[in-house]
Amino acid sequence: MIKKSLNILFVASEVAPFAKTGGLADVALSLPKALREMGHNVIVVMPRYYAIDKAKLTHIEGSLGVPMGYMGELWAGVYSSKLPNSDVLIYFIDYEEFFGRGGLYDHYGEAYTDNDNRFIFFCKSVFSLCKMINFKPDIIHANDWHTAAVPLLAKSRFAHDFGDVATVLTLHNLEHQGTVFKGAMDILECGWEHFNPEAYESVGYINMLKGGIAYADAVTTVSKKYANEIKTSEFGFGLENHIRAHSYKLFGILNGVDYSEWSPKYDDKIASKYSAKDMKGKLLCKRDIQKHFNLEQRDDVVLIGFVGRFAKQKGIELIAEIIEWVLGHDVQIVMLGTGEKWAESYFSHIASRNGSKFAIHVGYSDDLAHKIEAGSDLFLMPSLFEPCGLNQIYSLAYGTLPIVRKTGGLDDTIENFDEAAESGVGFKFEHASPHALYNTIMWAVQTYYNSPKAFKKMQKRAMSMHFGWDDAAKSYDDVYRYAIYKKRVSRLQY
Repeated sequence: MIKKSLNILFVASEVAPFAKTGGLADVALSLPKALREMGHNVIVVMPRYYAIDKAKLTHIEGSLGVPMGYMGELWAGVYSSKLPNSDVLIYFIDYEEFFGRGGLYDHYGEAYTDNDNRFIFFCKSVFSLCKMINFKPDIIHANDWHTAAVPLLAKSRFAHDFGDVATVLTLHNLEHQGTVFKGAMDILECGWEHFNPEAYESVGYINMLKGGIAYADAVTTVSKKYANEIKTSEFGFGLENHIRAHSYKLFGILNGVDYSEWSPKYDDKIASKYSAKDMKGKLLCKRDIQKHFNLEQRDDVVLIGFVGRFAKQKGIELIAEIIEWVLGHDVQIVMLGTGEKWAESYFSHIASRNGSKFAIHVGYSDDLAHKIEAGSDLFLMPSLFEPCGLNQIYSLAYGTLPIVRKTGGLDDTIENFDEAAESGVGFKFEHASPHALYNTIMWAVQTYYNSPKAFKKMQKRAMSMHFGWDDAAKSYDDVYRYAIYKKRVSRLQY
């Protein structure tokens, strides 16, 4: 039976390569492209932040009116482009007062005080955009708290035109929930009856994500294990009871990877391309990283890479506690990232005293991220929680064996090494303690030195694994059809 293609509106606060702070941006780039390849009609919409050059976009004639309660109707511009290497259209909502700033969500770590108005405005603008470009979605796919008002808006404020549209909300990171003052209910214009403990209300404030979970027709997370973890107090960040109440519509779908972007066979950003059949190029990539960071030029030393945010979630505090112990052994370590200032300063200080074996680049560089993935032997990712994680999957593709904690998508994607059974693709630990991390790093390092044949076999197993977006897109297609069915049944009952 041939399935009907769907009109899908994909709404996200960030989309790579236009604006990115985390994995959401990668998903918002790759999933719509994979859905388009399945035959769906997909458009993407995001804010036009200051850093996105209008000169490189196409201006859409006319202005977009967005109703904002007592603030009145605000008028925005609209621009368009296409996602790289695809025919998927992406639209940008241009409103300087809200989005003409240096940061997406904050200024040097301090959240913008009007984030509630900024993203309620953005949520409302997507409905105005659909009318402007004459696009009638079957599905609106929202992502994280910034767009979590979309499900309720479709059911209330814009129900006249969008009441039959099904909505899906993806939780990329439950830690960030969009807790704002309750007065924002007047900006939402959906009625104060929705400000209650089963929907938007949370100890006297609005919790945008909580409301989105309540009103979406389906909710997804970015890995199966994370879908179960967020029902617990350890990972639920206060929403575990609410999530359990809505677990009947909760689905865990593991993120995919764009292998046209992240594969050593095709990567133009690394010193030498290579594959599982011929890994000579990986050694050249290692030498390139050593040269870039002015490390001692050695082929026989184990090189450990880290790429990510310097944040507690990413296990940066665990790394800080054991970094000097690890550097007491025959290793080299390179780090790329930015985040908490104490971490940037601390690791920079450590690097200044260990220049031949430890180096750090504070900031983010996509080119350097590729080089680290390709040139490292091991990849360090000791997250306290990880909804999905992408870097560990990138590492597998490059034969760079991950050291991870057993949580979320890390546990779903990395099988622990077992030399006797000749199985596994990485090294895992359970307890979020410096001691457990240190022991696991030492296990990986000793495997590199003492069991080189087993290490090589593990690299080849890792490189043979596949986490493509084609698989994830099929699962999202199933969720979309569930949401549409659920919407139709609920309307018939009503």
